[in-house]
Amino acid sequence: MQKLFRMNTRNQLFQRSASQIQRSGFSLVELIVVMVIIGLLSSLVAIQTRSYLIASKQNAARAEIATIVSALETFYADQSRYPSNEEGVAVLTEGTANFPDGFLKKLPKDPWGNDYEYISPAADSPFEILCLGGDAREGGEGGDQDISSEELDSGR
Repeated sequence: MQKLFRMNTRNQLFQRSASQIQRSGFSLVELIVVMVIIGLLSSLVAIQTRSYLIASKQNAARAEIATIVSALETFYADQSRYPSNEEGVAVLTEGTANFPDGFLKKLPKDPWGNDYEYISPAADSPFEILCLGGDAREGGEGGDQDISSEELDSGR
């Protein structure tokens, strides 16, 4: 009688192990659901990252415009005039008697790799520095929005 009990116990253990082995993995549907969830989460992260990247480029453009405006104000204090449209902001890198190294070491490019536009005289001020945004064309919305030195003046 004891032998039968032992055999039954071994068979039950073996049967449990076999059934556990068959059920221990994930079904194809479960794997697909997990993959879809991971895909959705990664796309949300990518969209959010892109918006942060655009905002950081716009903030960098504002900071560079503020630097150029400061150099233009220093140029005005030294020369009693602002550069003409023909001279543009390139004159800021040239030396003068009071500033032999120039007002800027080099002219920055906007965060999208384009030159800043210099307009003199502007509508409501002696000059305007303009970044044309990601599309490098006037106008635009979102990441392609133009950024102007006049916008910075109104934000002060």
